[in-house]
Amino acid sequence: MKGMGNMGNMMKQMQKMQKKMAQAQEELFESTFTGTAGGGMVTVTANGKKEITDIEIKEEVVDPDDVEMLQDLIIAATNDVLKQIDEKTADTMGQFTKGLNLPGGMF
Repeated sequence: MKGMGNMGNMMKQMQKMQKKMAQAQEELFESTFTGTAGGGMVTVTANGKKEITDIEIKEEVVDPDDVEMLQDLIIAATNDVLKQIDEKTADTMGQFTKGLNLPGGMF
């Protein structure tokens, strides 16, 4: 059974790749990302799990007569940080899935 050795070797390579993927994912989850809006007036920080960990709002952007603008800035900064996480996830995890033609655009 000549082909069985190749199968065993392929399984070892798959296990090695799986371990590398898990390590890359863990590093991604532990990473910190920062999104901003309004020229830095609103800053949203999140981890790689897409959990918001901090929001900073500069005092001068707080206007009781224009709460809607502040809400828009918070949304924009949040969307900015989430986009960064998505891009980094695709870049990091995509290296493991190149050429595999996974359905649904996974990674």
